[in-house]
Amino acid sequence: MSAYCIYCSGRTKDDIHRVYHDNVYGFPQESDNEIFGRLILEINQAGLSWETILKKEKNFRAAFDNFDIEKIATYDENKIHTLLNNTGIIRNKLKINAVIYNAQSVIEIKKEYGTFKNWLDFESPKLKEDWVRLLKKRFKFVGGEIVAEFLMSLGYLEGAHHKECKVFKEIIRSKPKWLEI
Repeated sequence: MSAYCIYCSGRTKDDIHRVYHDNVYGFPQESDNEIFGRLILEINQAGLSWETILKKEKNFRAAFDNFDIEKIATYDENKIHTLLNNTGIIRNKLKINAVIYNAQSVIEIKKEYGTFKNWLDFESPKLKEDWVRLLKKRFKFVGGEIVAEFLMSLGYLEGAHHKECKVFKEIIRSKPKWLEI
């Protein structure tokens, strides 16, 4: 087995995929806005390459107010129109509406659990199928792959890295939630 996941074998350290692999993918996150930002990116990746999303990540961050859940939840038709005309992001009305709806759902979750992360922690650990059912009850535009990648990217599900990967060894020290299953 290589020192890196096959996904990054042969990629230089400044390659966009390698940077994401080495610094983001699978690492637990504390910030609710950053957690929600991961969900935004996963929703927008549906039907597209991950490289497209990685290249547009800064544009998404700017367009969606640094992934600020409170602001996104209040987006109106004018803001939706602005987003639909923003060539730096994926201009899909269903995805944009899902992001707004999901921000409103996160606000409801925060009322009960204090933070989005607290809710995810409370619900952990779960198997993928159980997570998919749970997230489909609360959110829009979340299918099996979106949920799996979202949760793997945050360390709630196993699979972000193979066990021989250098990054896996670093992440495992943080004791991801899937280790408790």
